[in-house]
Amino acid sequence: MKVVILCGGMGTRLREETEFRPKSMVKIGTKPILWHIMKHYANYGFNEFVLCLGYKGEVIKEYFYHYMLHSNDVTVKLGQEGRTTIHENHQVEDWEITMVDTGENALKGSRIHKIQKYVGDDFMVTYGDGVSDINIIELLKFHQKHGKIGTVTGVSPRSSYGQIKSDNGRVLGFIEKPKIEEGMINGGFFVFQKKIFEYLSSSDDCDFEIGPLEELTKNGQFMVYHHKGDWACMDTYRDSVFLNSLWGKGDAFWKA
Repeated sequence: MKVVILCGGMGTRLREETEFRPKSMVKIGTKPILWHIMKHYANYGFNEFVLCLGYKGEVIKEYFYHYMLHSNDVTVKLGQEGRTTIHENHQVEDWEITMVDTGENALKGSRIHKIQKYVGDDFMVTYGDGVSDINIIELLKFHQKHGKIGTVTGVSPRSSYGQIKSDNGRVLGFIEKPKIEEGMINGGFFVFQKKIFEYLSSSDDCDFEIGPLEELTKNGQFMVYHHKGDWACMDTYRDSVFLNSLWGKGDAFWKA
């Protein structure tokens, strides 16, 4: 089953980083967040990816085309008989990656429609800026059991603000970025039957959440898988700092 990742947005709220690269290429540790997302799917056996490119998509193409250079030690011999030796001292990912230019200004529904020929009867979709410890196998089982066209993962993310614990006005302590316990938001990590393409078009103004998913819901063809574990997105520079902090401390919940 193919995994489609939406990598085409400009990431305007993360302008400190995205002026020079797509948001999905902003790093957590030494690797782009896109790599972390792909690694998570691959840990569950899903290693065939379709990347919907848009804004600065050439950066993503260059990264994966030269992946061995980026991921290993290299010896370069200069001169007339110059050669490059790649020392494969790291585990090499067994991934198949199809990178599709879906238009710099296209909305998400349009991007998904444009990769139709690269996916099978069922396929997965997620955003290129969200990480989670979701069990992909359990998500897939849920989707296959209910038989509807689409499944979205509902998550209860951490708050962007610290929480004060108190008793009768006396401060007892602080909780940094507490988890929101009530309600769910759209966390990505979708699964779809190919019938979803009947709700989409290749027109650049075809949105995804507004329009197609609303229509899918109206027709009773959209279900939610409630993931009660951790999830976070890299939407702002503050998010980037937070995720890098978790990674640096060895507390990255999305790491297998």
